[in-house]
Amino acid sequence: MSEQATIDIAIEQPVLGREGARAFDSYLAHPRSGKGPGLVIFTEMWGVAPSKTEMAEEYAAAGWCALVPNMFWRSEFTGRVPFENADLAWQRLQAFDWQRAVDDARTAVQWLRASPLCTSKVAAIGFCMGGRTAFLAGARCGADAAVSLYALGIAKHLDEVRNVAVPTQLHYGLNDEHIPKSEMDAVAEAARGNRNVEVHFYPGAEHGFFTKGRPGWNETAVAAASAHIDRLLGTLR
Repeated sequence: MSEQATIDIAIEQPVLGREGARAFDSYLAHPRSGKGPGLVIFTEMWGVAPSKTEMAEEYAAAGWCALVPNMFWRSEFTGRVPFENADLAWQRLQAFDWQRAVDDARTAVQWLRASPLCTSKVAAIGFCMGGRTAFLAGARCGADAAVSLYALGIAKHLDEVRNVAVPTQLHYGLNDEHIPKSEMDAVAEAARGNRNVEVHFYPGAEHGFFTKGRPGWNETAVAAASAHIDRLLGTLR
């Protein structure tokens, strides 16, 4: 996100839904006064990590109403997984229920759109598994725009890539160790006939290139991707 004048923000932790004793928890950052366009931030397999709550706060300081839903609220372990415990994160991801996740993404989008803090426009942005969720939020859940960074599994939805009706960006690092180039190529080919979809590639960038402090952080790729993201999200303001 490009630098902008900051405004005073407020932080909340709303519950978006319940199922028995389980609560669909979240992290919300928003301007302390007035309304802003909505942005749902879908996380990586780590859960609601500081990198994403800090991102929400940065967007809120720029006038957005930014929501980070805990998409693992249905999982056996619902909390944040530390970066050093990748095995647990992968195990939880392998057990992830994508059909129910689409329902939860729809709940998050609808909750934010209905909030009195939001102007009613809602975009989705996501990273890794959250990138796939953000794409599906645009394709199936009513988000007004979707941004997906190094998403695992978009190739499972090629028909939706061909037909998604809202502005969508898919960002890939060409040195991504988790997404084969064949998958990127298949996604790009599916997107070719859809004017709503942009696919952007970043030479030398690895998986996780957008998360500062992680081994794959790539400042050059971040700058290029941010310019595209700011351009798209600017249409919702």
